[in-house]
Amino acid sequence: QVQLAESGGGVVQPGGSLRLSCAASGTTFRINDQGWYRQTPGKQRVLVASISNSSSTNYADSVKGRFTISSDNAKNTVFLQMNSLKPEDTAVYYCYRARSLSGLRYDYWGKGTQVTVSS
Repeated sequence: QVQLAESGGGVVQPGGSLRLSCAASGTTFRINDQGWYRQTPGKQRVLVASISNSSSTNYADSVKGRFTISSDNAKNTVFLQMNSLKPEDTAVYYCYRARSLSGLRYDYWGKGTQVTVSS
């Protein structure tokens, strides 16, 4: 099965930047869409950004204009460039990759990387 590994998280000051990476290994499949969710303790995991196999992107309103999602499919990697970070961006960020098979959606998740924005 596919395995996803996030990296690039850390502690930054407000206004700073981070670039998250998610590398996939294992079983390969055609990607329907992939991207990033984030979650804080006790809260629901919410979608931050996604990119489809046609390169169509989608962003949460809270990150539009600040975050950019991209992918390098040759390297099986998806990125999230995060600029102008705010304290409310603090969360564990999870990458996902999704496939569609016979009308059903299958999601694969990484284990997450912590992003902390604090002065």
